[in-house]
Amino acid sequence: MSRRDTLDAHAPVTLYHDGHCPLCQREVAWLTRHPRRERVALVDIQAPGFDAEALGKTFEGMMGRLHLSDAEGRWFIGMDASRALYAVLGYRRLVWLSTLPGLAGLMDAGYRWFARRRVRLGRWLERRRKS
Repeated sequence: MSRRDTLDAHAPVTLYHDGHCPLCQREVAWLTRHPRRERVALVDIQAPGFDAEALGKTFEGMMGRLHLSDAEGRWFIGMDASRALYAVLGYRRLVWLSTLPGLAGLMDAGYRWFARRRVRLGRWLERRRKS
């Protein structure tokens, strides 16, 4: 699958997110208010009863990177999950820009850096906001 395949993600999509991550919580809150929110089902992988194995995944693998499945059963992982999500929400031009050579690699690397530090960054931002 190429990065451009994210432009072909079909709604509804299911976004699997870490409900304990402060930054993830902010994005989920934004998604619940989004005008096209009916295109996205949200699943907290930290919720009691969530079973990654029922999806053919592992909990550890899903904690490491964002996962999204579309209406056709395709999986998008990491930055591609973000691209597919934003394409379904109507931001196709931005998604297309994020797939351009050079920029795509930078965004993918930035996503990997962020994903490893998301909880720590979220807590740091919360402390700054309270100060």
